[in-house]
Amino acid sequence: MLDELKREVCKANILLVKYRLVILSFGNVSGIDRKRGLVVIKPSGVSFQKLTPEKMVIVDLQGKVVEGKLKPSMDTPTHLALYRAWPEIRGICHTHSPYATSFAQAGKAIPCLGTTHADHFYGEIPITRYLSKKEVKIEYEKNTGKVIVEHFSRTRPINMPAVLVARHGPFTWGSDPEDAVANSLVLEEIAKMAFTTILLNPKTAEIQNYLLDQHFLRKHGPRARYGQKTDAALKGGKE
Repeated sequence: MLDELKREVCKANILLVKYRLVILSFGNVSGIDRKRGLVVIKPSGVSFQKLTPEKMVIVDLQGKVVEGKLKPSMDTPTHLALYRAWPEIRGICHTHSPYATSFAQAGKAIPCLGTTHADHFYGEIPITRYLSKKEVKIEYEKNTGKVIVEHFSRTRPINMPAVLVARHGPFTWGSDPEDAVANSLVLEEIAKMAFTTILLNPKTAEIQNYLLDQHFLRKHGPRARYGQKTDAALKGGKE
């Protein structure tokens, strides 16, 4: 069942190691089949070097295991909360990458300080509120998803495909599992740049709105002009 999606999710998880976004068994990637309402996710505690498509776990949107001999990731309830809330996303990635996690541990959003950040994210990377003692003690992982969804109640998550969970770490999402991983990779890079920039000049101001708009909107949105419109253009076609 869902063999292609299992291969995609397995590959995306292995990319976390390639991109040095994880160590040991930290982190996880999932993907969803929207037609069936089923999610494929990394098994809990299994090192990335030992992952195969056959070891991926399939759960429904309520968290019931539909296929797989291993336990799903402990973060599964967080992933499911996002999938239930946001029908436009099809992949989710969670890492403990050092620079992004450092901002999360410090309880600070990642400010947009330059055009590298603005090319990919429209403004600062937000940070959630702190979970209450009750939210941590009862259904912690589900409530982690709850505070993420709560934070995006007034904005479309597809326009800001990343968040820092306070004291925890980053979550990203995208059009598929690999896209979610790509967003985690860019997030870590811009977190590193922001950290270094603040060290060099603690008084650095955030990017001007007009420059933010110029860089973000030329790559995203209805008037985006970055890249090629079709594969035919890359092959010398007329389009």
